This record gives sequence, structure tokens and C-alpha cells, in this order.
Amino acid sequence: MTEPISGDTDQRFSELLDDCVHCGFCLPTCPTHVLWGQEMDSPRGRIHLMEQMHEDDVLTQAAVGHFDNCLGCLACVSACPSGVAYDALIDHTRHKVEEQHERPVPERALRGAVFSLFPYRARLRMMRGPLRAYQATGVGRALRKSGVLDRISPTLATMERIAPPLSSPPPPLPEFVPAVGSRRARVGMLVGCVQGAFFPEVNTATARILALEGCDVVIPRSQGCCGALSGHSGRLDEAARFTRALVEVFERADVERVVVNSAGCGSSMKHMDRTLEEAGADPAWVRRARAASEKVVDLTEFLADLGPQAERHPLPVHAAYHDACHLSHGQGVTSAPRELLARIPELTVSDLPNKEICCGSAGVYNLFNPEPAAELGDRKGQDAAATGAQVLVSGNPGCSMQIGSALERAGTPMPVAHTARVLDASLRGLGTEVLLGP
Repeated sequence: MTEPISGDTDQRFSELLDDCVHCGFCLPTCPTHVLWGQEMDSPRGRIHLMEQMHEDDVLTQAAVGHFDNCLGCLACVSACPSGVAYDALIDHTRHKVEEQHERPVPERALRGAVFSLFPYRARLRMMRGPLRAYQATGVGRALRKSGVLDRISPTLATMERIAPPLSSPPPPLPEFVPAVGSRRARVGMLVGCVQGAFFPEVNTATARILALEGCDVVIPRSQGCCGALSGHSGRLDEAARFTRALVEVFERADVERVVVNSAGCGSSMKHMDRTLEEAGADPAWVRRARAASEKVVDLTEFLADLGPQAERHPLPVHAAYHDACHLSHGQGVTSAPRELLARIPELTVSDLPNKEICCGSAGVYNLFNPEPAAELGDRKGQDAAATGAQVLVSGNPGCSMQIGSALERAGTPMPVAHTARVLDASLRGLGTEVLLGP
């Protein structure tokens, strides 16, 4: 885990900057450098801009643009031979940008709207009814073909394009799901904001899998946002507020582990102590957050470590597995999902080409930077289609929406399923229809 930039902030930031030897190993893995080939839109170039900002105490409009262009995918962290903590550097820099830079009114309005909606599951749920009604009219296909929304607002066009097709949601999850058979563990479960509102079937599958594998599952109804979207966008105080509330919720739950099925949320929750320390929280709160972070585990790594108990039934289907950036680069979890999928009889799994390159979702990046995000999404869609798979498997809701939209746009539609839904289908012997449709 990257150490926080705290205490003597300037000194710690300077030390982290000095770790970069400008070797260039990060360049071929950086999505924006791949797109544009510009030095200042690479991790190495952005670190150079951070050094200038730190030494001259000046934040230019040009530098802000290059920082905003960064997806925060952390592929550079995986590629770096020197162990540069780019995640801590970009988070700290974005906080400074939000503190010191006066954005134009339209940008402030857009960001205000996004952050008044997406970290709040109840508000997102309120959108389900109108969105379902809109999707039922079929107007969306005509709008997308006409390009009207793209001309009016690229952000609105992106939101319309990536919105998943909605059906009737499953019944709400209870606060406690008992283990099936002998109890092997007592775990908490994060429901997430976007996951909980737009992919509730993923949470239902997750709770069911955990119970079938012998876990008592505690799902606190009072849980809110983990703060990932806010923290990755430089809104540190907001992220810290969400973090404190979530720490308290899972302290009361008294669980051994906190299982997360959304890559972006899990990556953020594994360093909740860093968030609070950078926000200036007192040491007691930082210790509480560190203890909570040490319990956080991705669903796939938890199940891989726990080992199988429930019977796997055959799933004769060809799947392509997509590595979500905040699972592979942010958490270093790459083998566990593949190990779990490999245990399913008759399931064939292919990797995507260029698997280290981001799909362009990156939290809310595709809303603030729709054009490069769409280009990255199109590339990822082409890579998915090239595998010849029947279904794409992903461990993050943002990736699912982004790549699904790109595949549809290219005329090569492919169902996208969360890893939990694939495992659930196998454990319950449902067959391939639940993943592929009728």
C-alpha cells in the first residue's frame, strides 16, 4: 500500500517525485500517451509538471489540462520498475487542483451535478423508473443515430449511451444472509452506488455465492458511498466524509472481512487510512480507517483464498475476461478471477489483447472527457470482439457499461456479465441462458 502524503506534506511529496527516474517504461501502458503520443500526457510528463508545480508554486491552466487528461488507471504503477507511487502523486495533485484552480462555470456546474448524483445510491435509484420508461420508447436508438445529443452535450450523450438496459430489479437484499451449511466466515458486503442502483442483480448474486460457500453475509442498510469517485477527482474533504461514515458502519457490523464486488470501490477502500490522513484527520481516526482497510477484500480474491465448497455445474460458453484497472493495477488482483472461472466445467476463458490498457470509463472520466474515453472504449470493444467470445466478463460496473456501449456502437453487441453472475450461474446450475439471453 502506498504511504500517504502527510505530516510534512511538501517533503513527502518531493520524496515521491524523486522516485521517478524518467525511464519511460510507463509510456506504452498509459492510455493517453497511446492515444496522442504526447510527453505531457504520459505519467513521466505529468510528474515533470508536478515537479514544476511543487518548485515554483504555480499551477498553470495547461498543467491542469494534462492532469485532467489522466484516467488514474494506474497501469503505470504496474509497469514502473522503480516503484513510483503515481497513485498517491496524482490524488494529491488533483486535490491541489481543486483547492487552487478556478474552473470555468460550465465545468463547475457539470462537476457539481455529477457529484450531487453518483455517490448517492437513493438518488440513482430514483432514476431507474424514468430511465426504464425512456428505454421502452426506443427513442434512444434514433437519438444516437442522429448525433443530436453529442452536439448538445457530449456528457449527456455519454450518459445516455452507456446506461445499461434496465429490467425489474430483484427484491431488496436483507441485512443478513445466513451461510448455507456449516459457517466458514462472517463477512460484510459493500453494495456500492452505481452497482447497487443499476446492477442490483450483481449484489444478489454476490450474497448468494458467499452464502453457498459457507459465509454469513452482513449487508448494512445504512452504508453509503465509499468515497472513491470523490477521492479520485480531488474532492478530498468529501471523500473523507464518506470514508468516516463507512468505517463506522462496518465497525458496527463486527465482521471478519468486508467483501467488495466493484473494482473502483475496493481499490479506494484498501487505503481509507491514506484518505483520512491526507485530509488531516486525527491519528485515532486514521488507525480506525487502517483497521477497516485491512479487512477489505475483492470478492474474487476472497473466494480464491477461501476455497470451493459448493458444487460447480457446467457452463458451456466462451467468455472473454476483462481486467478492470482498479482490480489489476490498483489492487494487484489478476489471478484470482481467472482461477475461479477456470474451476467452472466447460467454461472457456480468453484474455483480451492489450489487457493493460484502460477501457476509458475510469470512474467518471468518460463524463468529463467523453471524446478520449469513447476512443479508448472503441479500442477495447474491438479487442473484446476479436476474441470471438460469446460473453464478456468484468469485475467493475463502469467497465461493463463502457465496453458494452462500445460493442453496441460498433455493431458487434456482446452481453457483459459480472464475475459474480458467472459464478452464480454455475453454482445454481442455471445454464448459459442467464448470461447470453434467450
